Amino acid sequence: MMGMQQSPQSSLFYIGINIDKRVRCNHPLRRVKQLIDFDFAYNEVKERYGTNGNVSVPPPVILKLMLLLIFYNVRSERELMDTLPERIDWLWFLGYDLDSEIPNHSVLSKARKKWGIEIFQSFFERIVLQCVEACLVDGRKIFIDSSLVDANASNNSVIDIRNLKHQLRKNYKKLEDRLEDKSESTNPSLTYEKKNNRYISSTDPDAAIVNRGKPKLSYQVHRAVDERSEIITATEATAGDINEAHLMIPLIEQHKMTTGATANTVVADSKYGTIENFLSCHDRGIHAHIPDLREAAVKRTAKLNIFSEDHFLYDTERDVYHCPAGNVLKPKSLHVSRQSRDYAARKKVCAVCQLREQCTQNKTGRTIKRHLRQEELDKMRETSRSSKAKRDIKTRQHLMERSFAKSTRYGFDEARWRGLWRMRIQEYLTCAIQNIQVMINHVLKPKKSAVAVAIAIKASTGRILFVLIEAISGVFGRQHYHYESFFLKSLMHIKFKLKTQLQKTYLGNSPWRPDPEFTGLRQTSINEEEWDKA
Repeated sequence: MMGMQQSPQSSLFYIGINIDKRVRCNHPLRRVKQLIDFDFAYNEVKERYGTNGNVSVPPPVILKLMLLLIFYNVRSERELMDTLPERIDWLWFLGYDLDSEIPNHSVLSKARKKWGIEIFQSFFERIVLQCVEACLVDGRKIFIDSSLVDANASNNSVIDIRNLKHQLRKNYKKLEDRLEDKSESTNPSLTYEKKNNRYISSTDPDAAIVNRGKPKLSYQVHRAVDERSEIITATEATAGDINEAHLMIPLIEQHKMTTGATANTVVADSKYGTIENFLSCHDRGIHAHIPDLREAAVKRTAKLNIFSEDHFLYDTERDVYHCPAGNVLKPKSLHVSRQSRDYAARKKVCAVCQLREQCTQNKTGRTIKRHLRQEELDKMRETSRSSKAKRDIKTRQHLMERSFAKSTRYGFDEARWRGLWRMRIQEYLTCAIQNIQVMINHVLKPKKSAVAVAIAIKASTGRILFVLIEAISGVFGRQHYHYESFFLKSLMHIKFKLKTQLQKTYLGNSPWRPDPEFTGLRQTSINEEEWDKA
């Protein structure tokens, strides 16, 4: 008999309902709650609260709400609070009940402004430390790269600060307030400033115009990723037009501070292959597996069909260069700012040289620049061209792209809020969530050790080969049978033996349970009595 649904009648009281039982055992938030301790937030922000007044939302709850905002890529804080009563798993994660009062969405924005960046940076560093304790971080080799993030501002908001017309707008006062808010929230220890300070966005003054195909207001995030489990050990956010090569050494120092391990190899792309980075790595004893930026200059020189600097031989005793024509290039000038010296021949000598057209297009003659630490620089460049460095550079391309690709599911490619300090908060939360996911997969889902897998493969391979050799020797050892019919049946018997042995290896010593795919083989194969008679 078909049942009919009655019109629902809401109950006034629900007895015996436990939210914990309504959340499945393998829920991701259960694993997060099992691994992460959010109570550290009490000590981190206690100095930012007074002793009188209204009681605030507990800091761990606020931190969990921001984690849910990024983890589930909710579009806005208002939508997060509207959805919260509908999600039992979120309520359980926050420690709420069905009838708990939901905070207002403005609680999160007020908490960010009151807390600042420090607590979110501390949260990220604590997650990295847990990964180190779980043996997920090696620390000796790190990969560095950067990626652009679209700012939460329109191109129509860009104004020219040298033009006085924008001061006649009604929103000019708001722009001044944002600029004051920017100066108050900026970390004085970070000295990275925008290159283009003339054109700024009245909506988000910290964002920079970046022209890569199409001009956009953008930020730039920089990351250092450990090789072992792809844990993000260091991160930073800057304006979009900052040269990423300037961030390599700070990321290395941050990696050392968060993990306690000193990196001995750093892998990056050609944008980081500057002279300053090579020499800084040399001073720290770090192998720089980075393509040299000098190679791009060599290619430009080759297109002009002129001699490269490799054609000029340096005489260490006389401190001079010898050009392909045999002329001598002596020290000409010293540049203290870039720590280099120029070498050139006399103008009259270059003017009458027969190889002038192949050497230079400059009227004053050819000039060779040599760094004051050229020997050390050549040593680092030689290391960057080794076979090991080339393998690491190839690995970096996939590893870093994979790290940024995983971040897109958390809304990484677009800034949620306006302002550089808020962009840093978003990046710290995103990187913390990615590290938590790796920790969940490795700590709460233990895999078989490599030794156990190797022993199992070795044992199963030996048994399979034994069965195979025994069957083949039996076939060719009996020549009084017709080869055509008997060889076919023997092959079927070999398949049956292999199937049985494989299932015994992976399913234990339990009796073989034939599946439909192998039923026909067993019916046409030789049974044991017939094989013994043969």
